[in-house]
Amino acid sequence: MTDDNSTFIREVNEDLRSDYMKALWKRFRFVVLAVAIGIVAVTAGLRGWQYWKETTAARSGDVFLAALEKARSGDTAAALAEFQALEQTGYGSYPVLAQMRAATVLADNGDTAAAIAAFSAIGKNVSQPVAIRDAARLRAAYLLIDNGSYSDVSAEVEVLAVPGNPARHSAREALGISAYKAGDMSQAAQWFGDIAADSETPRGVSSRAALMLDMIAARGGTS
Repeated sequence: MTDDNSTFIREVNEDLRSDYMKALWKRFRFVVLAVAIGIVAVTAGLRGWQYWKETTAARSGDVFLAALEKARSGDTAAALAEFQALEQTGYGSYPVLAQMRAATVLADNGDTAAAIAAFSAIGKNVSQPVAIRDAARLRAAYLLIDNGSYSDVSAEVEVLAVPGNPARHSAREALGISAYKAGDMSQAAQWFGDIAADSETPRGVSSRAALMLDMIAARGGTS
């Protein structure tokens, strides 16, 4: 008798669950279907977006590499045109990389003023990664050593010549050379002294600083 009751109760419970699920489905089927369709649509959209990013970045990369090859082969006019076009139409990091390379082509072609202006603009563009901005500032500063004043060089890179900045060694070197060329031996000795005193200075930069300090001492400047 107990087994019969258990069987009966189980069958009743199953019927109740079935009726409950049917009622739930009838009431919420449109919501469930909408959620399911939404999940499928979002998944498809994300995959489509990922595919678009990958293919667009690949196309920008192909254009960038082609322009680099033109620059290496001496076809600088075509390379410059492609880099400048990529600045406007490229994807991801390629626009700023193209801008950097275009400035390099300008410098190589002797258009130093335009190259300095391009590097300086990148260095001041806060939307770009810090490493890119610092590299651009340094490029502008080294061009300004021969094409500007100490103040021009300082305006570009003195902000980098501080303890802890990864670009400080090159910034100090640019400042020291510029001061030396301007005849300010005291200022030059200070920058090269900072280089020599920094235990993290790369060997090549440190060696050049020591040489410059010797030259400053030979000219009667601060040793």
